[in-house]
Amino acid sequence: MFTQLEYYRRKRYVVKGEFVEILNNHFNNTNLPNQLKYGSRLVGRWMKANNDDTVEIFAIWEYDSYEDYMEIEKKIQSDQAHIKRIQYFYEEHGGREFVYKEYIIDVKNEALESTVKR
Repeated sequence: MFTQLEYYRRKRYVVKGEFVEILNNHFNNTNLPNQLKYGSRLVGRWMKANNDDTVEIFAIWEYDSYEDYMEIEKKIQSDQAHIKRIQYFYEEHGGREFVYKEYIIDVKNEALESTVKR
């Protein structure tokens, strides 16, 4: 039986068009450096415009294992400087609740399973 050694996840957002540049800047300046700092590996990040003035933005991340992913997430969530940067981002744009009500339509964090046998 095939065993997947690596763990992949897809983080997906659907946002209003007016929020795309703000979210992309936040990703590049805040989230990406912090993910890389703790060992996440970015496969890539893309976006696709929808027909309703929303944009789907998604990233695929690679980890050595699910356990590695969980350990990295634990470190990220306990990084007080990072938490403050995230809080500042939301405050700058009206608060977390406002951002999710006005700009972010949907968010998913999903495990991906390879179909390629090795």
